[in-house]
Amino acid sequence: MALFGFGKKKDIKEEGAACCCAGNCNAETMAQAEQVKTSGAAVKVLGSGCAKCNALEAATAEALQELGMDSTIDHVTDFTQIAAYGVMTTPALVVDGKVVSFGKVLKKVEVIQILQKVRG
Repeated sequence: MALFGFGKKKDIKEEGAACCCAGNCNAETMAQAEQVKTSGAAVKVLGSGCAKCNALEAATAEALQELGMDSTIDHVTDFTQIAAYGVMTTPALVVDGKVVSFGKVLKKVEVIQILQKVRG
């Protein structure tokens, strides 16, 4: 069966599309995505901007405020950048460059526990 227009794995490599987005990206866009991973806010919410993503961002902001930590949150909506983290299910929470949760809307208490564990 030819899925996504390719017959076999070797066909994918022959087409130069051996990346996660079936060839819609290139070295430049992947390099930009890697750069974004390490720059910007230390706390990021990855997701399309849906209600669940916004709920995770709100819970994270409340948790950061309660802990007295820097409350800058970067909401990443670009799927190339999200894929650079290896995340396939959103919303996801990234703290200091490390994915700490994905596919779940965390409550404020859960975010507090994660932040305390990651940042000590």
